[in-house]
Amino acid sequence: MKRTSLQRFEARRGSFMLRRVLALGLLLAMVQAVPVSASSRHATPAPAAAKSGQLAMFTTEAAAQAHCPKDEVVWLNTNSGIYHEKGMRWYGRTKHGAFVCRKEADAAGDRGTRNGQ
Repeated sequence: MKRTSLQRFEARRGSFMLRRVLALGLLLAMVQAVPVSASSRHATPAPAAAKSGQLAMFTTEAAAQAHCPKDEVVWLNTNSGIYHEKGMRWYGRTKHGAFVCRKEADAAGDRGTRNGQ
């Protein structure tokens, strides 16, 4: 029996959809197989100071100021290692960050923003 052009089209479409579904399933399996690890440079913000040798990070500005009363408190973006001073655009606003003492951040290898934001 000879197939019509519509039957041939539906057959090709069906095999195309099957390949597409299989490719999507393979992609999802590969994504789930990749282990997820914390990529931040420092620990997540904690209400208390971290262990010695690590940067002390705080969830509130007041807690950081109590830790270092003679130092300036800055907001550290923990993913990039860049800190922002009070009054700057990103002070306390990045997704991943903590309040830290400026001298401790400098000693840990972090740096201030270069564009004043």
